[in-house]
Amino acid sequence: MPAKKYLTWAAVAFVAFYVITQPDGATESVEHAAMGISSAADSLATFVNSLA
Repeated sequence: MPAKKYLTWAAVAFVAFYVITQPDGATESVEHAAMGISSAADSLATFVNSLA
């Protein structure tokens, strides 16, 4: 269990370091992730609507 805790903290530290050192890159990453989630939601809505 401690290994999972350490990996979580390491991931948080890496993200914080990335955001601080590359704010433009972090912004683009968040935008791409949001667009991906939006696309997935649209696809799911289209699928559900096609079932009705």
